[in-house]
Amino acid sequence: MLQRIQTIYLLLAAVCSGGLSQVLPLRTTDANIAFAFDSIEYVILFSASTLLSLISIFLFKTRQTQFVLGRLNIILNLFLLGLFIYRLLTLSGETANSEKGIGLLLPVVSIVLLVFANKAIKKDEALVKSVDRLR
Repeated sequence: MLQRIQTIYLLLAAVCSGGLSQVLPLRTTDANIAFAFDSIEYVILFSASTLLSLISIFLFKTRQTQFVLGRLNIILNLFLLGLFIYRLLTLSGETANSEKGIGLLLPVVSIVLLVFANKAIKKDEALVKSVDRLR
């Protein structure tokens, strides 16, 4: 059943990880703008997050697997956020003015959407279990 609310959350998380990560800048300096596709690590992690979200959408018949994939995706986004923070804190001394971009918040938004999706999946699982007890 693709019309459930967790499908919307998972689709938004996939768009956030896949589409917006390629459009929104991570860092801006005087001379250039750094995007996620400039670094292969970011591309791999954002692509894996997008792929996990899309796979999870189509596993609506097995809610437990969908829930586990959501948790794995949350862990992946936490790792990506940690990588962002590590890279920001270990930048060598800059001579130019630099600003952090809005793209650094994409893993946080994705984590929030994935938590909402997992809550809805758990709610559906509880509903199915309660109906099975009545039979």
